Amino acid sequence: MTALAVEVEEETAGDPMSDKKWVYRSLRKLSQALQGKGFMASSMTVRRLLQEAGYSLKANRKEKAKGHPERDLQFRYMKRVKHLFQESGHPIISIDMKKKELIGDFKNKGRTWSQKAERVNAHDFRSDAIGIAGPYGIYDLLNNLGYVYVGTSADTSEFAVDAIVWWWKNKERPAFPDESKLLILCDAGGSNGYRTRLWKQQLQQQLADQLGIEVMVCHYPTGASKWNPIEHRLFSYISMNWAGIPLRTFETLLSYIRNTTTNTGLQVQATLSRKIYQKKIKISDKQMKTLNLTRRKICPQWNYIIKPRTTSP
Repeated sequence: MTALAVEVEEETAGDPMSDKKWVYRSLRKLSQALQGKGFMASSMTVRRLLQEAGYSLKANRKEKAKGHPERDLQFRYMKRVKHLFQESGHPIISIDMKKKELIGDFKNKGRTWSQKAERVNAHDFRSDAIGIAGPYGIYDLLNNLGYVYVGTSADTSEFAVDAIVWWWKNKERPAFPDESKLLILCDAGGSNGYRTRLWKQQLQQQLADQLGIEVMVCHYPTGASKWNPIEHRLFSYISMNWAGIPLRTFETLLSYIRNTTTNTGLQVQATLSRKIYQKKIKISDKQMKTLNLTRRKICPQWNYIIKPRTTSP
């Protein structure tokens, strides 16, 4: 089938650094091109010949990552800081907002053992939902404990810091040898992003000033959120625990979060918050200047300390 080889050669692209190749045109169009040259070959025949030549259907695969030039430096710095805090007996938490969930008769990804499949809505329209749950998680690295505060309002920096304050004041959480300092590990974006002014202002006001503690924040580099401990030590197990289960009520969602465990002894608490949060709160340059914030010499955009203010702003 020399004609097919010619057609494929003209329509073939590939990676110059490997033997990966692909064709631009579909089986139908390749078949039509061959018929135009006097060769009778159906699309199924073209498929078989392409497979014999080593071709197959492939989807795009996400592998390439544009790393920040200071990415490795930040990882080494965070490792050193975590070790210092642990040796000194200070608390270390990893935080993030899990994917929001529609509450109601909606399909939940995954499968579960049952005699009959659950019947749910054919479409995921928000208008059909009882509400939208925003699980904000706090993972205690040293004690392998998870705390999830499920919000029903907006995912804002105020909600993120409220969740940390609720965790801090939780009488059931284990006490640490020295609670004068707190290390927070978080992603680079979202409500706790390194560029978000309200995030820093709320940390200053609610944690540093009102609780009298020194807060150090270390952000994972952009695109490196999968290394955030909360992702693979808490959120992944919650997702596996409720896989294939329709989250018809908030209580169902809370129940599956609370029942999430691992062989390493993970335990999780879950609390529902119906507090309403305002979106798009602006923090002025003047307000930012009042913060008692010190950036670290290494990767200052991602690492900073907020200390209590001696006087009110």
